[in-house]
Amino acid sequence: MNYNIEKRTLHFKQPAGTSRGVYTTRKIWLVNLSDGERHGVGECAPLPDLSCDAMEDGRYEEILDQFCKRLCETGETDYEAMRDYPSMLFGLETALLALRQAQGLLFDTAFSRGEEGIPINGLVWMGNYDEMLQRMEEKLEKGFRCVKLKIGAIDFDKELDLIKRIRDRYSFHEVELRVDANGAFEFDEALYKLELLSQYNIHSIEQPIKKGQWAFMAELCRESPLPIALDEELIGVNDPEMKRHMLNVIKPRYIILKPSLHGGMTGCREWIDTAKDMGIGSWITSALESNIGLNAIAQFASAVYGDNITMPQGLGTGQLFTDNFDMGLDIRGDKLWLCQNR
Repeated sequence: MNYNIEKRTLHFKQPAGTSRGVYTTRKIWLVNLSDGERHGVGECAPLPDLSCDAMEDGRYEEILDQFCKRLCETGETDYEAMRDYPSMLFGLETALLALRQAQGLLFDTAFSRGEEGIPINGLVWMGNYDEMLQRMEEKLEKGFRCVKLKIGAIDFDKELDLIKRIRDRYSFHEVELRVDANGAFEFDEALYKLELLSQYNIHSIEQPIKKGQWAFMAELCRESPLPIALDEELIGVNDPEMKRHMLNVIKPRYIILKPSLHGGMTGCREWIDTAKDMGIGSWITSALESNIGLNAIAQFASAVYGDNITMPQGLGTGQLFTDNFDMGLDIRGDKLWLCQNR
């Protein structure tokens, strides 16, 4: 095999706001593998100030180049050596699968063959009150039956009012609500806010307080009337025994897996299997990748959870960029489909 690495900058159609700031552009690295006849591409997409392998561009490219050379020499990804470089691992895993599999099927599933869609949540990005209200209305009008709101950027009372507006129109039987705080709450106010949120029949809240506060997070998981899901908390926890230890200490209701952040596909399988053994649920989401990464994540989700996925996954970010890649992904209603003829 031979390889080349291509750096790209993607541009958001509209600023993507989180509690850590606002994104207007997105840097990714594409790994292209070839054996002379076949070709495979994978996406390496670290998130600044979030990914455990985020670093200066030159250093990132240097390390990625070393892993690509080793892959071409051995024919396999070195998972143990790449545990602490999840975005790189995910890109190499994807490129190798794409090289070896036929007709764009990274995994042979009903979704990958274009026979079934995957239910997804509609994501409402942070913004001012009017922006979030408009985005929320758009998702509901498009037919989404699971809506996820990013909270923590505006006044909490206004965020509660947004949620109340949904519940005034749609019962929890009609629309499932998820919220993602991205660690925005302070511990001493978190339980009170969770109690207020719980009156609106919310499915779960992601990462209510900042990561790294295991004792506080464990207390919230014990006391909260609202199911808690871990997301950022999982970043950088790459050792299998440490994964089990953390879940045993905190005991969340759910974990949310992003291959670019949580160990590639291999590391996410470890998380999912460990959580399942402990009675903890999970779902898979993208992390602002282009359609190349989103395609791989969606096919991976269909392989992990089977052909009849009922829990909405977080796979709807592929329409964010003005300069994305056409991978045959379509959102129809509240499902993501892969059109093989494209």
